[in-house]
This record gives sequence, structure tokens and C-alpha cells, in this order.
Amino acid sequence: MAYPLLLPIALIVWLLPLIGVAVTSVRPVADLAAGNYFGLPSGFAGVENYTAVFRDSPIGLYILNSFKVTVPTVIGAVALSCLSGFALAVYRFRGGTVLFFLFVAGNFIPFQILMVPVRDLTLSMGLYDTVTGLVLFHVAFQTGFCTLFMRNFIVGLPFALIEAARVEGVSEWRIFRFVVLPLMRPAIAALSVLIFTFVWNDYFWATVLVQGQQAMPVTAGLYSLNGQWVAAWHLVSAGSLVAALPPVAMFFLMQRHFIAGLTLGATKG
Repeated sequence: MAYPLLLPIALIVWLLPLIGVAVTSVRPVADLAAGNYFGLPSGFAGVENYTAVFRDSPIGLYILNSFKVTVPTVIGAVALSCLSGFALAVYRFRGGTVLFFLFVAGNFIPFQILMVPVRDLTLSMGLYDTVTGLVLFHVAFQTGFCTLFMRNFIVGLPFALIEAARVEGVSEWRIFRFVVLPLMRPAIAALSVLIFTFVWNDYFWATVLVQGQQAMPVTAGLYSLNGQWVAAWHLVSAGSLVAALPPVAMFFLMQRHFIAGLTLGATKG
């Protein structure tokens, strides 16, 4: 009885920050100067604000940098985790449990602890303030979670298919390529959406490993939309909504595969 009543309320409360950002993005700058932060806008300045974001700031470059970082990271992390997850799920070897534990344990290390050594490592390798450095470290950090995800998914697949292929003399690589990999497509789609969202929305490493505009992702670049003395919240809000569009589009494009991957993994016995 209470569920139909509480659900809309919970949805509104959850969406309030997004609604506030959306309203601010179309609010005239005069409203903000007058202190009208939470009231109804005195006019509609959406076209002007969104045009100013692209005209007066390098947000286009920041979005391009985010794609340069996110897409290779998703491809690299998912590809490596497919191979490592297959090895940990199918083969039994001494130290396999310890190796799997290392993949899992890496997910529990706070990034703040790694900030200084990772920054020093990028400096010594000449990767500081580069897209390549961000990609490599994102791949390294995301592969642990991806391996955990893929290994658990592959364990639930019918092992009889692999045994039958081995009896027929099929090589291990062809078993992975033609038997296991096609069955992993829902998991790959679901994991790709998750990693795309994680990496695109990353702010911590974007500020730790990058300083210049040439490699700065959009999450860190949004700060530059503020003026030196005045906080241009209407431009920051408009830029934030523009920056949020690619992950949302990614989810809706992959929604069917994403849900199938999650539900298929949840029903494995």
C-alpha cells in the first residue's frame, strides 16, 4: 500500500540534484548575480548558456580527451579480463587461488593511498600529464574488478562444452575464441557499460595525473568554466549536463545487453 506512495517521493528526492543542475543551466546570469539560486528562473537562457559553454571554453577538447581515455580503457580492461577470467575459471594450477585473491584484494585498496606513488611513477616513466598515462593506469586499476566479474561469470558456464571441445582436439585458444567468448557477450556488454561509466566520471585520477588542457578529461576540465573571481554556475551546470550525455547514451544503446548480462550472471546456480 505504501509502495505506490513512497516510490514517487523517493524518485523526486533522488532527482532533486539533477533537477537543480538542469534549472541552473537555463537560468540567466542576472538571476545568479541577484542571489536567485533556488527560485524560479526569471527567464530562459538555455540556448545562450549552452552556446557559451562551447564558445568560451575548451569543453569540446575535454570531451574528446575523455573519449580518448575511456574507449581504450574499456577495450583494454575488458580484453585482459576476458583472458585472465578464462584462465582463473577454467584451469586449476598451484597458486591459482592466491592469484585470484590478489585480483580481488586490489579492489579494496583506497586510491588515495596510491596517489603519491602512482604520481611519482608516471613522472619517472614520462607519462605524467598524458592521455597514455591515464589510459594505462585506468586499465591497471579496472582490470582487477573486471577479472573478478568475468571469472565468476565463466565459472557459471556449462563446463561440459569445454570438455567436449577438448575431446574433439580443439586447441585452448580456439575453445576460448569460439566456445567461451560467444557465451560471454552479455557479460562483456554489461561490463563495458560499467567501466565506461566509471572511467568517464573519474575525477580523482584526472586531477592527480593531468594538469594541462591537452590531456585533461571533461570531469576535471569543468572547473575551468568558472571565472577567476566569479563562479559561473550557469555555465558549469550546462557543461555538467553535456558531459553526462555520453554515459547516458551508452547505457541506453546497450540497455538490452546490459540487463541481460546482469540477470544472466545473477541466475547462475
